[in-house]
Amino acid sequence: MADTDPTGPVLDRDEVDRALARLGAEHEAIETSLLALQDHAGRRLLEGARLTGLTAERWKAAEAAITLLWTCFDAYTDALRTARDIRSRRRWSSREDLVELTELLRGEPVTLAGSVSATAGTPAPNGAPGRLSERYSLATLVDRMNELYASSLDMVVAADAVWSALPARIDLLAAELHRTSRLAHSVGVRPGEHPAGDDLERITRTLTKLREQVVSDPLAFWRPAEGSSAPGGGRPDTTVYDREARALEDVRREIDAVLTVRQDAETRIVRLRDVLSRADRTLAEARTARGEVLAKIAATEVPVVSGPPTALQEQLSTAAEYRRHAQWHRLSPLLESLERKAEDELLRARESLTAVTAPLAVRAELRGRLDAYKAKVARYGLAEDSLLVERYEKARRMLWSAPCDLRAAEQAVLRYQQAAAELLGGTPRVPGQGGPEDRRGPGA
Repeated sequence: MADTDPTGPVLDRDEVDRALARLGAEHEAIETSLLALQDHAGRRLLEGARLTGLTAERWKAAEAAITLLWTCFDAYTDALRTARDIRSRRRWSSREDLVELTELLRGEPVTLAGSVSATAGTPAPNGAPGRLSERYSLATLVDRMNELYASSLDMVVAADAVWSALPARIDLLAAELHRTSRLAHSVGVRPGEHPAGDDLERITRTLTKLREQVVSDPLAFWRPAEGSSAPGGGRPDTTVYDREARALEDVRREIDAVLTVRQDAETRIVRLRDVLSRADRTLAEARTARGEVLAKIAATEVPVVSGPPTALQEQLSTAAEYRRHAQWHRLSPLLESLERKAEDELLRARESLTAVTAPLAVRAELRGRLDAYKAKVARYGLAEDSLLVERYEKARRMLWSAPCDLRAAEQAVLRYQQAAAELLGGTPRVPGQGGPEDRRGPGA
């Protein structure tokens, strides 16, 4: 083949046919993609929406890119049609036809008025400055159309993905919020009266604002995937939605707790009355026991017994009042606090009774030990021993007299125990001499 112009060697007929087939396939693929973009639900929504912010800016650029894309496609179609017409003139194309086809297929046959880059809002090919017109080869024009299509589709797919994901979920959450608010109102959980009511009001405001923003500016809620160049690579940003969904779940649990209070409030109040009544009776028993200890036991310190918990009784009356007026949101925390305090009060009363009656328990233990040793020496026939009889009677008088000196009585019992051990041939265990005091009785 002879050289012609800067487009290179003249193509032969087979090369022309292969080039036309390739360009025809590209034309068909581009046309299919453009029609799909034209019918894309996201594009139709963008055309009819009142956009703001980032989405409004990007849609303005995308509209210009789509318009330019169709302009490029029309020019590409005209150039391909011209090439096909020339090729169809003759079965065996002449040299003049092949030269003309070579110029069309390899040269820059397409001229677009105005700066393509400026119109599309994207950098011009090869960094070329804007001009009144630009010339393109068919291959370069295909590349340009691919760039315009990818950027436009990316914007459309991203907006559509956000619109498909978030508004419906927000509406479902808003419906659940409405049901929860009605339930909360029925149990007295209202704004300004209960923290959960304030939370419901705040969630309502946030969801209303979030839905307006998502509808008008979906791209503000789009997070592109890092390292992905595919159109639509990324995911909707659901951070605000997820946070409010968790907050609503917390409120729902609070409402459930209030409902539970409404269902078993009477049972819990009755149980609280019983616990406080037992605490009162225990304290009364402790006060009686203290008087008995002071009368019967000498030389010992007896702790003072406090009076009944009047504050808890007042709070219990308040709880009953809340129940009568169906103020469940106030009754719930009050009952939980009262239940803890009532159990603590009952435990304190029992500890007080134990502390007060401790001297009586010591006296009873000494009496039991004395009688146990008396029975033991009687089994060995030593009950009539004068020393044992003397020490037994002395210890017995101390333990059965009032007031009883526990320290002196304990020493008397130990002396009797020591004398019995000596007669029985054993070794007595005296406190501080040879080991701990034996308080386990005669069977030890």
